[in-house]
Amino acid sequence: MPTLGADELVDTIARVAARDASIARVLREIVSLETAVRASALDLVGAHLRVHSAAGDVLDCVDALKRDDVARRLAERLGPPGA
Repeated sequence: MPTLGADELVDTIARVAARDASIARVLREIVSLETAVRASALDLVGAHLRVHSAAGDVLDCVDALKRDDVARRLAERLGPPGA
């Protein structure tokens, strides 16, 4: 399975968020967090998902959200929290 680049990943996440307002709301909150806080929170989410045998692409998405460039691009696409 090919790995998505940052642009493709952001596009894919943004498309999913556009289809589900609850996902968009959570993503806005996540990407608005300061880098260290976001990474720590996503580490916990990733650990929980691994215990429940989440699909690899879900874990890849969680890891990608830790990256500042991905978070910044998503914040630009999704708008601020509460939008």
